[in-house]
Amino acid sequence: MSTEQKKILLIEDDEKLANLTRSYLTNSDFQVSVISDGNLAIKRYQEFLPDIIILDIMLPGKDGLTICKEVRPMFNGPILMLTARNEDFDQVLGLEFGADDYVIKPVEPRVLLARINALLRRSYREPPKAPENFKFGCLEIDVLSRKVLFEGELASISSHEFDLLLLLVENAGNILSRDQLFKSLYNRPYDGMDRSIDVRVSQLRKKFGDNPEDPFRIKTIWGKGYLFIPDAW
Repeated sequence: MSTEQKKILLIEDDEKLANLTRSYLTNSDFQVSVISDGNLAIKRYQEFLPDIIILDIMLPGKDGLTICKEVRPMFNGPILMLTARNEDFDQVLGLEFGADDYVIKPVEPRVLLARINALLRRSYREPPKAPENFKFGCLEIDVLSRKVLFEGELASISSHEFDLLLLLVENAGNILSRDQLFKSLYNRPYDGMDRSIDVRVSQLRKKFGDNPEDPFRIKTIWGKGYLFIPDAW
């Protein structure tokens, strides 16, 4: 990751929390812009052009889920949902709308910082010098450009969906456990509760015509993990 100072857009209406978070992240060598009104989020994003967005769900004006859905088509960087609502529905919906990770408030500043740095490392990691491209029937993956073609059309997938797809493809024919996936993609073990991998597998299935009731391209091996079937494309 580049040593250039990274910019964080923090959208949070709790003034005390926002100020404490801004102070801590500024002292950690980030440039931080804070807004509290959801209606101003898109305009501020376009002015500030952040490297990462930290987004509360409950906001005056537009809520965080709506903002996430609106900003994702124009923003390729990480979106971290910061919320006091510990509900699976909100977490899953946030991931489906394009969020990359979520943290339940209250959160220790150093834990938040670690999540931010992990997301940025993944977003700015250098591609391999001689990447291998992949082709399985109607699926083509250009690793260097991070582009995916499905049935001759450019597939619209997020950066984190690409990382998951690539990991599955690189291990085609082999079962990858959730713990393996979490350690490879997030650099942390699976805690038994986080559903982000499941949500992204579901999104990939939808985009690649895989039957959600009986998937045949990316299969769930119950009690073991996920399996990319190379001959099913």
